[in-house]
Amino acid sequence: MLIAKTRWDVKRPDENIVTHLVEQSHMDPLIAKLLVHRGVRTVEEANAFLYPLKQPFHDPFLLDGMERAIERIQRAIQHGEHILVYGDYDADGVSSTTVMVSALKEAGAIVDFYIPNRFTEGYGPNENAFRWAKEQGFSLIITVDNGIAAVKEVALANELGMDVIITDHHEVGPALPEAYEIIHPKKPGSTYPFRELAGVGVAFKVAHALLGDVPRHFLDVVAIGTIADLVSLTGENRLLVAQGLEQLRNTKRIGLRALCKQCGIEAKEINEQTVGFVIAPRMNAVGRLGEATPAVRLLMTEKEEEAQRLAKEMDDLNRERQQLVAKIAEEAAQIVNEQFPPSENKVLVIAKEGWNPGVIGIVASRLVEQFYRPTIVLSIDSEKGIAKGSARSIHGFDMFSSLSTCRDILPHFGGHPMAAGMTLSVDHIDELRQRLNALADDMLTADDFTPITPIDAVCSVSDLTLSVAEQLEKFAPFGVDNAKPLFLMENVSVETIRRIGADQSHLKAVFAQNGAAIDSVGFGFGYLCDEIAPDAKVSVVGELMVNEWNNLRKPQLMICDVAVHECQLFDIRGMRDVRPLIASLPKDKRMLIMFREGTADALGLEAYKEEIYYTASVEEASRLCLDNRYVVLLDMPTSLEIIKMLLRSSLPARIYALFYQRETHFFRTLPTRDHFKWFYAFLRKKGVFNLAKYGGELARARGWTEETVRFMAKVFLELEFITQQDGVVSLVPQPAKRDLSESPTYRFKQAQFELENLFLYSTYEQLKRCLFEMKGSQTYEEANV
Repeated sequence: MLIAKTRWDVKRPDENIVTHLVEQSHMDPLIAKLLVHRGVRTVEEANAFLYPLKQPFHDPFLLDGMERAIERIQRAIQHGEHILVYGDYDADGVSSTTVMVSALKEAGAIVDFYIPNRFTEGYGPNENAFRWAKEQGFSLIITVDNGIAAVKEVALANELGMDVIITDHHEVGPALPEAYEIIHPKKPGSTYPFRELAGVGVAFKVAHALLGDVPRHFLDVVAIGTIADLVSLTGENRLLVAQGLEQLRNTKRIGLRALCKQCGIEAKEINEQTVGFVIAPRMNAVGRLGEATPAVRLLMTEKEEEAQRLAKEMDDLNRERQQLVAKIAEEAAQIVNEQFPPSENKVLVIAKEGWNPGVIGIVASRLVEQFYRPTIVLSIDSEKGIAKGSARSIHGFDMFSSLSTCRDILPHFGGHPMAAGMTLSVDHIDELRQRLNALADDMLTADDFTPITPIDAVCSVSDLTLSVAEQLEKFAPFGVDNAKPLFLMENVSVETIRRIGADQSHLKAVFAQNGAAIDSVGFGFGYLCDEIAPDAKVSVVGELMVNEWNNLRKPQLMICDVAVHECQLFDIRGMRDVRPLIASLPKDKRMLIMFREGTADALGLEAYKEEIYYTASVEEASRLCLDNRYVVLLDMPTSLEIIKMLLRSSLPARIYALFYQRETHFFRTLPTRDHFKWFYAFLRKKGVFNLAKYGGELARARGWTEETVRFMAKVFLELEFITQQDGVVSLVPQPAKRDLSESPTYRFKQAQFELENLFLYSTYEQLKRCLFEMKGSQTYEEANV
């Protein structure tokens, strides 16, 4: 057995809709299933999904309040008012600021931007910033990617005689700011067709409404902010990102070209992964470690020299950010293990003075990956007595709604079900931890703490064709709510499997089923070479992709998870040193069984003596439970009945068969009755025979071993056919008739011969058949599917 790393959640599509799509469009049934999982119901919707570059955007004036907001902006432009765009320091906020400022400038506005300092001001509008804006002569403030929670700050702006237009996408709280207007797709009463826009998406809709035509030259920036903010890549976001990536591959922005060159990116190869793992982290790095203003400057600069300088600075800051994250994550994990172990905490709330608040969100994500618990990481400012934190959650625990029940101790917080930010008094950290854990006790079960892998389809190897792999490329861009499809192949054979990579940590395998085969690669799965038995039937979850090499294109599976649902047999007979193997097995799983005294010493297992089960009788075997254990059979059982009893009702996950034997009982053949007949005739002829002196000579003459001769003599002695004194045997005259089986030595040797035949000298297939027939035909059922 091999336990999957995650819970497999197989999606079940409406087969009627699948059939309709297949009949109407003649698409592959597997592709139709994937589309249905993504909300597609008609051929028209399928075409809209598969061809996002051809789709139109929604009318921006469908957003509630847009007409009034645009009228106010146009009035400000006409009267020469000074407009301030109030942004945020993450990649979405930087992108939003860039789009809004650029659109206002194109419309003829007098505009500047302000991004608060993460460390001295924190997230969102603050009163000091608004007072500064008033002193600088700004009469209209437009927030981007923030502001929906700024009830007090907007009230102050109103008192100061400034109008505020809020554009935001974060979760709406119980009270809305009394702003001049709020543009928000989730605002109560909103009927906008798509609710999941990122902050930059909302800013883009304002730009569209203000400029009249779709400002496609902003789409490269829109794609960056949308991907970076991990919003749903469905609906209009899919259009924004798909069309934005096209724009990004041909961007005219000097700053973006300089950043790509600094990072070694080929523009034509840019995709959502490039943005998510290369461009966005560098956009975020400046705001995490200092001021976010340089990121906006990079996106807007028209000077080559400035672009190169800013690109290098951002790249250097990102490298510094990576080192800082690694250090803090290590410290945070140590605090978890020593003070708040996951076994006792369903929600992790970790705090320490001096942690950089700019990177604790990344640290929280790392802890979720490591411990799979909803996690809040807080940086303590002891002088002010406050803690700033970032939260990341898991499936089943709505972080925003949970924090909402703690508003009385959270003066500032905001976010989404899966992520949030907050500020609170140091005195309330313990209370927050207690409250959230109490909520988790009611909301989460034990299963919730195993990550879920959503599987799009169960299929056979023959279903995963090159054609299907090529069609899957149309499902990009991938992201939240449109992940790369995962396929489950059940009960497939492992045709070949080997380790690859410089450190041998990766895996290359070929899985086969009913004559079809598929090449597979698993990064970080090299250990499976030691976890999968030669003839095991495995279930594999993976992503299908096109592998192109030397102009040859073929399908390839990227392994994501593997399971074996049956007991596995590992043949380790002849292994010289079993200690490394035993050490590699989980202590809570392994079960070492020894049938004969002295085996542990002979194998050098002094360190494991306390956990070895000495099982010399059927009664002792009946008391052992092997269920789900990794059983190591260290030596040969003394009888077949013992091992039958062990396996009669227990179902181990794995059996490692060592069957160490200090001395072999296996002759070339077990002496037959003809052997005994000849030897008896020989002794009758001799009358007296010096076995000690001439036994070896006799054995050589007959082509036997000396041990064979001595064995037969001992059997005759026990049957009272001969007497023996000082190595000389004499035939007993007229002995009683007795069968060979009446000799204890003969019975024991015959039993050992049969055991050795079964366990030592059988093939792998024979050994497996023998053992598994003893345990019956029980198989595992995968509870997670």
